[in-house]
Amino acid sequence: MSDLAGFRPALTGGVTARFGAAQASIVRSLVSQIIELVSDDDEPERTGTQPAQDDLAAQLGLSDNEELPADPILARLLPDAYADDPDASAEFRRYTEISLRSGKVAAAQTVLATLPESGGKVRLKTEDAQAWLRALNDVRLSLGVVLGVTDDFDDQLEDLSEDDPRAAYVGVYQWLGYLQESLVESLA
Repeated sequence: MSDLAGFRPALTGGVTARFGAAQASIVRSLVSQIIELVSDDDEPERTGTQPAQDDLAAQLGLSDNEELPADPILARLLPDAYADDPDASAEFRRYTEISLRSGKVAAAQTVLATLPESGGKVRLKTEDAQAWLRALNDVRLSLGVVLGVTDDFDDQLEDLSEDDPRAAYVGVYQWLGYLQESLVESLA
């Protein structure tokens, strides 16, 4: 795996990695897709005609969303907090979804800000490395939905042919796992 980007501790603190142009392009594309997916563009624009209560809810960061998103990837990224209690999940979602979405966008934006478009060396302070971990996790969760990752996924890989359209994604999924693992180990 020497040709794969991986993190290692930096002598001056934090972590470093070197990304090839193709690797940087893949990571940047995937985290950009996360930003696009979790950005809440469906929120109605607030106008001066909205009731004061709606303005207060917006100021407090409360969401009108009470249900699990219909999109399976978004549902994986914004899961119900209480699987057995729809009312508690709805209430929890109302109070946390906006901040959860903005946190995911912020983590992905940190990756974009610290990873050169054409690849190269990346140096991350601990707080930026934590953002990378969150963003990589979101990408892997999303790819996991696309690939149908389950507990027996490794067994399914044995039957996956090279011409299966998921084969390329499996390689990316595994590389991102390696990248995530190297980052965790470098922070330890």
